[in-house]
Amino acid sequence: MTEDSMKIKLKYVIEDVDRHGNVRPYFRRNGRKIRLPPPVGSPEFLAAYKVAFAGESTPKEAPKVGQIVPGSMRALCVDYYKSAMFRELAPWTQKVRKGILERFCQHKNDGDKPFALLQPKHIRARRDEMMDRPESANGMVKALRQLYKFAVRYDLHDRNPATEIEYLTSGSEGFHSWSLGEIEQFEEKHPVGSMARLALALALYTGQRRSDIVQFGKQHVRDGWLVFTQHKNRNRHSVRLEIPIVPDLQRIIDATPTGDLAFLVTAFNRPFTSNGFGNRFRKWCNEAGLPQCSVHGLRKSAAARLAEMGCTEFEIMAITGHRTSKEVTRYTRAASQKTRAESALKRMTGERK
Repeated sequence: MTEDSMKIKLKYVIEDVDRHGNVRPYFRRNGRKIRLPPPVGSPEFLAAYKVAFAGESTPKEAPKVGQIVPGSMRALCVDYYKSAMFRELAPWTQKVRKGILERFCQHKNDGDKPFALLQPKHIRARRDEMMDRPESANGMVKALRQLYKFAVRYDLHDRNPATEIEYLTSGSEGFHSWSLGEIEQFEEKHPVGSMARLALALALYTGQRRSDIVQFGKQHVRDGWLVFTQHKNRNRHSVRLEIPIVPDLQRIIDATPTGDLAFLVTAFNRPFTSNGFGNRFRKWCNEAGLPQCSVHGLRKSAAARLAEMGCTEFEIMAITGHRTSKEVTRYTRAASQKTRAESALKRMTGERK
């Protein structure tokens, strides 16, 4: 091919720079973006260009029901589900994220639209439609961020429009944090020796999630310490913890019939599933007249009590297993304010004396 012919611009051909700084040729038309083999003008490039141009020029039939349109939002989702990025997620996280993306695709047939044409203004409009459900709206934005992060990483797209969308501010404080009075009320209803009281103690004195609490057993006890890897993110960013078993917790464990491989077991002497334990604990709370309380609220309460005792955020993180202080700060904001206020007034009183 001569130098003059190389200067000829082919219709619908563009060049983009990928995240590695490489220049890549693409055929782009009607929202579709097809990658072409470099260099521009080579026999391989021209052959691929002809195929792409012919495919775009041929009238397309309307997609059949259930048919996945190439280059569509749903097609991108299907590719994402097959990727290592998605398959490394915990099964429950996969289920939740897939459900969010499927609902996004079903809304006004957005799943059949070209994913390359999705703009921040479209996502922002969809988010604003869900303002009455801020947590759901934020979950949708987060799922789209991960979907387009996959698209950019695998050179299927050149930008992530969802990163430009702000999360909505939620007026909710999250799960209710137990007060000392509520803990005492639960203990009065469920005495030492009951499975309910053991569940309360494990949650309160370890500060762990229910997915970890249901797995605790004798095999995790080493010289008076609980040694375990947290269930959440165990396949990607695992967190291994060693937590001392305080005397009150040990006393309750010793006084309670437990299973062989799990402290907490069902009436059939089988370990609880995470959801099953959550439902059972919900029943125990209702029996104690505490419908506002939950097992996750005990994790929040444990972090708050540690903050009230003057523990630093890093000390609390060593118990709860949080990787950043952001979540710990959210749990302990009120308790930290109370501690700081008390300390400040003591200093002021000391200065006046």
